[in-house]
Amino acid sequence: MITFILAGATGDLARRMLWPSLFALHAEALLPPDMRIIGIGRSALDDAGLHQLILKSLDQSGSLPEAGDRDGFLGKISYVRVANDEPETFIALREAARPGAELVFFMSTPPDQFGPFCLALRDAHMLDDRSRIVLEKPIGMDLASSRAVNSAVAQAFDEERIFRIDHYLGKETVQNLLALRFGNSLFEPLWNASAIDHVQITVAETVGIEGRWGYFDKAGSLRDMVQNHMLQLLALLAMEAPYSLDPAAVRNEKVKVLESLRPIGAAEVMANVVTGQYAAGASGGKAVPGYREEEGAATASDTETFVAIRAEIDNWRWAGVPFYLRTGKRLAARQTEIVFQLKPVPHNIFAGVGSFLQPNRLQIQLQPQETVTLHVMNKQPGLDGMRLHPLALNLSLTDAFGNHRRRIAYERLILDVLKGNSTLFVRRDEIEAAWKWIDGIHAGLQQVGQRPRPYPAGSWGPAAAIALTERHGHSWFEQAG
Repeated sequence: MITFILAGATGDLARRMLWPSLFALHAEALLPPDMRIIGIGRSALDDAGLHQLILKSLDQSGSLPEAGDRDGFLGKISYVRVANDEPETFIALREAARPGAELVFFMSTPPDQFGPFCLALRDAHMLDDRSRIVLEKPIGMDLASSRAVNSAVAQAFDEERIFRIDHYLGKETVQNLLALRFGNSLFEPLWNASAIDHVQITVAETVGIEGRWGYFDKAGSLRDMVQNHMLQLLALLAMEAPYSLDPAAVRNEKVKVLESLRPIGAAEVMANVVTGQYAAGASGGKAVPGYREEEGAATASDTETFVAIRAEIDNWRWAGVPFYLRTGKRLAARQTEIVFQLKPVPHNIFAGVGSFLQPNRLQIQLQPQETVTLHVMNKQPGLDGMRLHPLALNLSLTDAFGNHRRRIAYERLILDVLKGNSTLFVRRDEIEAAWKWIDGIHAGLQQVGQRPRPYPAGSWGPAAAIALTERHGHSWFEQAG
């Protein structure tokens, strides 16, 4: 018997992702049949008011249920007003949560509420050794605040009961990285410095800050994207094989990668980091304002909306292989992609017949399409000798599994929380190792006085980001063709 308690039940994330995900799981009978859901928040709302909000969110997501599904889903859901500074509201929540129920708390709230909420739960005697809590990013804004948040939550929940969520880890293609690497003998012998020249990870967005000025201007792209999503991708790509899919085994290997990242401080930051901020330009065929012209913006803001980093991992497998990380808002295309550039063959035997060889490339696209493409050289048909041409061997997850519904990443993660499976969640030492590396970059940028370079909306970022790769003989994938 599980009671799922959603804090921030009327917030943006709940409306866009969490209620549609919970409904999808309900519609496929994947939720425990006796599970109850309680939405909580400070608003003076009743059950009917929350139900109307949920139906609106399902309509906007394109998943408005049939009457039977709707009634069954809404019948599971109630609302309780809860405020961290009002202990009596936690007594009401305890009574609504059903005596003896296994309690799962999902915190879709700002991180400064995590600690007070957990302590209020403890003081209301709501917790036992089955209780679990899900924490949405960001977990703090730097290493010190992250430790403070984690320590506060740890006063009420043991580490194995804390599920720090990064929705990127719920994406099918991200999980497929494990299958690609460790389920195929083809790749693992080449997955190291002897065969790979460099790696690129790009998370590009065409949107601006979408009304999130208050949060984003304090965070910037380094904290908002690199510290969590991008470093999680890097850890999955670079880690050693775990002995099994046991949560501890997987996360132990990820931590080793994060702890092996070469520090980037004041002496290294100018050569290895480029930051930018979008100016007015065009996106999707429409004129869009610059970052400082967005609604609610501060005209003097130096917050970065673009980051490119040349990172290195100081361990046996990856020594000497640069990992280029790039993310930004208002870029030329919406694209999340990983590119492994292999080293060229040692000698071109086809040079005498006029054929130039391109190094093999493994390209893994997470969005907008989910594909895995291996670029190899192939003889061009014809009678004019051995003319070689690059050919793409394409595995499209959309085509191969077209009969499967494309799921919201939160569906997988919510199910895993209900089952107590923490494999796809982030452990405290992972979070803190990532923050330590990011804090070093922030401090380095401040010490050398590097300010974000302007770039026009609809471009691929500042020109300095191209130079970041070109000076080492590399090119970002879209510039390379």
